[in-house]
Amino acid sequence: MPLTSADIARIIEAAGLADEARAKYREGVSGREFVNQMVSAQQYIDTVKFLAHALPPREGVWWAWMCARKASGPEPTPGVQASLAATEKWLSQPSDELRRAAKDAAEQAPLETAAGVAGFAAFMSGGSIAPPTAPEVPAPPFQSAKFVAGAVMISAVVTQPEKAPEKYRTYIDQAMDVANRIQLWEKAKEA
Repeated sequence: MPLTSADIARIIEAAGLADEARAKYREGVSGREFVNQMVSAQQYIDTVKFLAHALPPREGVWWAWMCARKASGPEPTPGVQASLAATEKWLSQPSDELRRAAKDAAEQAPLETAAGVAGFAAFMSGGSIAPPTAPEVPAPPFQSAKFVAGAVMISAVVTQPEKAPEKYRTYIDQAMDVANRIQLWEKAKEA
């Protein structure tokens, strides 16, 4: 379902975009146009934050996982490898059991790794964040999106930070492909 202008404004607020990025948005501007304006201004971090908050949780986690997998290189550490595998398994079968397994594996990959952050994004995507036997506690709104943004940003700078702008553009293109496939903003509609 395409995002409305009201949805886009809410996402901008939740994502905590910088004032310079916020100033680019005007009611009636589609999400696609807003992203293009930020990319043209090389506001990559704000673009990543916006896209992470705009994508549905599962698609956002997929994006984070793709970026983390690329950033982890050909021979990731066992903890990173375990986190990537558990997150991938949850992506293919998004059950509560596999969501919790993604968190457990993410704890094996330090939180400062993109793979670890992507695993926590999966965990925060829905369901209770309390232990299984405790009363249900939902994740705070947009918590998964914040982890998604973190995983993408870490992926861009963890190796060869001088190439971060190029990596951000590649990662943003991936997210835009997903957004286009799910018709996230075919037309900006008024709320």
